[in-house]
Amino acid sequence: MTGAALKQLLLQKWGKAYDLRFRRVQGRIVLQVMWKYVGQVSFPMGGAQYDRHLETISTYLEALGGSQQVINFVTETRDRPRTGRAVTIPLAVELGERSSEWLLE
Repeated sequence: MTGAALKQLLLQKWGKAYDLRFRRVQGRIVLQVMWKYVGQVSFPMGGAQYDRHLETISTYLEALGGSQQVINFVTETRDRPRTGRAVTIPLAVELGERSSEWLLE
């Protein structure tokens, strides 16, 4: 999956290019679809910066083997990002030797 494909997935589902963030929740890695989106006055990134951010996110998803999980979840969910409430996508991934990159306190 590329950053452009990830952006298209968000636009098809919710009509907006929402921010994405990796988080650690109870020792697991999740991808959160935040409530801020490109074009919103308070959005902290410009279009080109956002595209680079999504490319980075997609690279990590590919490395973790979570791309298809994200596609399936976004396609099937009825949740939508709302102010103050992100959509949380659980990732069932094996962190292995790279766990220290993700699970630092």
